[in-house]
Amino acid sequence: MLIRQSFMGCVGLFAAALLAACGGGGTSASDAGLPDDTPLSPQAALGELIFKDVSLSASGRQACATCHSVENAHSPANALPAQFGGVLLDQQGRRSAPSVNYLSFNSAFYIASDGTPTGGFFWDGRATSLQDQAGKPFLSDFEMANASRADVIDKLSRATYAAQFKSVFGADIFTRPDAAFDRLTLALQQYQREDADFRAFSSKYDEFLRGNVALSAQELRGLSLFNDPGKGNCQACHPSGRAADGSFPLFTDFSFDNLGVPRNAAIARNDDPAYFDLGLCARDDMAARTDFCGAFKVPSLRNVAQRHVFFHNGRFSTLKDALTFYVQRDTSPEKFYPLNPDGSVKKFDDLPTQYAVNVNTVEVPYNRRPGDAPALSDAEIDDVIAFLQTLSDGYRP
Repeated sequence: MLIRQSFMGCVGLFAAALLAACGGGGTSASDAGLPDDTPLSPQAALGELIFKDVSLSASGRQACATCHSVENAHSPANALPAQFGGVLLDQQGRRSAPSVNYLSFNSAFYIASDGTPTGGFFWDGRATSLQDQAGKPFLSDFEMANASRADVIDKLSRATYAAQFKSVFGADIFTRPDAAFDRLTLALQQYQREDADFRAFSSKYDEFLRGNVALSAQELRGLSLFNDPGKGNCQACHPSGRAADGSFPLFTDFSFDNLGVPRNAAIARNDDPAYFDLGLCARDDMAARTDFCGAFKVPSLRNVAQRHVFFHNGRFSTLKDALTFYVQRDTSPEKFYPLNPDGSVKKFDDLPTQYAVNVNTVEVPYNRRPGDAPALSDAEIDDVIAFLQTLSDGYRP
């Protein structure tokens, strides 16, 4: 069983307690003020140009912003379970493209003292930083599909802002492709660190924590259910309260969990019955940790209502379906998994049989059996969704 961090529950469920800080123990933002108008540094300004530049791809039609659209909280604007890339934009990726918002508060991958894998970038945590993460899509066969770093830099040297790049990083920078690629990814990292769109803290819930607005009765019920360790228990992985220093929550503890998400037939690689996406243990440096097989990064729930697909394989396309899976996975597994020839349910069908023991079946709401009542009723799921909708940035009273 994947070791998880212990749950720090909310003491109170009413507005006063929530404003004071309900729960702790999770990663939270050190700067929760409203975004300011500070101009981007020269490096970050270059990063913005690079982020939006389709000419840096082999197809000439794909940029970072293609899969991380600002209008969709830097996540895809479509409902594809995995995005397409490659030289002809006909190569499907392995996993859904997550939002990159609030990742500047993340850390490099580590295993905590209690054994919990934490941090890292991408669904499997393999990148060590925003800079490391930013470089990998340029060279991926099913993303921007460049042949080499030098290939990327050759394209960059012909971009409309090439002179600006040389002005910031040196007149001879394009003669040193490896160094230039390092500066390109550094600029992308700086852009994500500086631009307030990536860390806006401008949701209705943020305004609620600031004491500026009230949540509706349904939103408050949803927050209560979200925090309740006997109901949604969402805060076990997605802390919702301010930290002791008053900083705002990121709605992720940056840990990993194995939820036994059903196989998604819409991902082409799954046509091969012998193929399984094993998540964390598919990394070369984690191959020996078979107890991590099937574990994926816990994403932030900020802006989750703007997403079009959910989980690492995009298996569900609505929040209602995703939350229903959470609470009915074990009470009504036949709703989500195929049947075996004998009529039994082939539960956890996207994992080899030997790794099914890794799936989280201990924490609420996963500690149920067929026929038990789900942790949340249908109406309570709707209440939680109402609360999750308050996490979308750009709120205006």
